[in-house]
Amino acid sequence: MNFEEVYTIFHKRLLHVCYAVIKDWQLAEDIVQETFIKAYKKSADIQENGKIGAWLSTIAVRTAIDFLRKQKRNMIVPIEQGIMEALTAHSSESVEQEVEAVMLMEKIRQSFQELTLEQQEVFHLKVECGLKESEIASLLEVKPSTVKTRFYRARNQLKVIVGELDIA
Repeated sequence: MNFEEVYTIFHKRLLHVCYAVIKDWQLAEDIVQETFIKAYKKSADIQENGKIGAWLSTIAVRTAIDFLRKQKRNMIVPIEQGIMEALTAHSSESVEQEVEAVMLMEKIRQSFQELTLEQQEVFHLKVECGLKESEIASLLEVKPSTVKTRFYRARNQLKVIVGELDIA
């Protein structure tokens, strides 16, 4: 099967997969294009033509998730600047509370990085993107019970960290 045929067959499917993650048709189209570029570079590694669709879907989902992570990192800076401005504008009593809130958010952000990649993906898709467990399962090509387990473990790990901060 040549690459032009692969594009024709799977373009629409990948567009819907990316839209399910990104929720923006134009960005989804860009991610599909990037997916096909990545796939073209690795097309020599394909051994079974029957699994091309699953392989492309996996690349598309991971590319979309990477895009969201990059976008989220870029959005963190203005939020922190806003918090810093708010800190300087409030009285000394509220400054202490704001500092504690900033420290808590930083600790949660750090602890999120300690989650496994699979837990981060599931947590992000469920919390940030608002996808249902069945949608996440089909995107990541795992069972819905696996999605539930990964989300449960990620949430519990984050709860433990937040609980530790409340005690300290």
